[in-house]
Amino acid sequence: MTVIAIAATDGMLHFELALACEIFTRDPTGRADPWYEVVVCGDGPVRAGRFGIEPDAGLDRLATAGTVIVPAVADVDAEVSPALLDAVRTARAAGARVVSLCTGAFVLAEAGVLDGLTATTHWAHTDVLAERYPRVTVDPDVLYVDNGDVLSSAGKAAAADLCLHLIRRDHGSTVANAVARRLVVPPHRAGGQAQFVTTPVPQREDHPLAALFPWVMARLDRPLTVEDLARRANMSSRNLARHFRAVTGMTPLQWLSTQRIRRAQELLENTGDSIDAVAVAAGMGTAATLRRHFHRAVGVPPEAYRRSFRAS
Repeated sequence: MTVIAIAATDGMLHFELALACEIFTRDPTGRADPWYEVVVCGDGPVRAGRFGIEPDAGLDRLATAGTVIVPAVADVDAEVSPALLDAVRTARAAGARVVSLCTGAFVLAEAGVLDGLTATTHWAHTDVLAERYPRVTVDPDVLYVDNGDVLSSAGKAAAADLCLHLIRRDHGSTVANAVARRLVVPPHRAGGQAQFVTTPVPQREDHPLAALFPWVMARLDRPLTVEDLARRANMSSRNLARHFRAVTGMTPLQWLSTQRIRRAQELLENTGDSIDAVAVAAGMGTAATLRRHFHRAVGVPPEAYRRSFRAS
């Protein structure tokens, strides 16, 4: 997956295209070896929004890339370039991991890459995508969808979330977090988080959850229930759930589970602690519980994750 080919054709939006270039071009840790080689691919000069782009290679380069990224298109009703469709189909047939950002999902759907799979796009276009491509299961309520080798994201900021998710898959959470710090964006938002939430983060110090989050993070190694969180926030469990949904798009237990998995990833990458010790420190209690939840969330058992991403 070292070579990332970013498709560029007339009518694409510059934001997602530039975002992918920025995120995958440089490893701020110097630890991920090999890092990605980013190639912008298009047949001749391309107009993306207000910007002109000179591609590095033609669209045929997609066929030999490990990962192909299709950025957003400005007009979801416009005809997709036949050359782009052929290039995407050829790359997928050759085994490339194919990724769409925002309305780039319409290109993947038109190419048939999303047939039989779940996908997402910007919330304003999910109904159109579902109606136009009935063989695609469209989830309008998530930030991104990971089908293994075919991934799609919602709009704008969610595109960054998916790009960081790819880095996390390829190089581990420590490297992904370092990239996020360089970009000054949240290091991890789960793909299942809602696209649209009332308040992305507590904006005021007097917000009901402003003090609760750091309190929980300092106690992840302890048994915590929704009632514990509600008591700390001085509100009912139902009121707590309402505030959590508004701030994170998740239930309190979903958010807590996500934080525990993240803590386990960090410990597996950066310490030599036993799996039992990691389970305790992450609040999972036992190695068996950690393995069950970790495998379900990350896709591999903790031991395999450590072998892949343990810091040298």
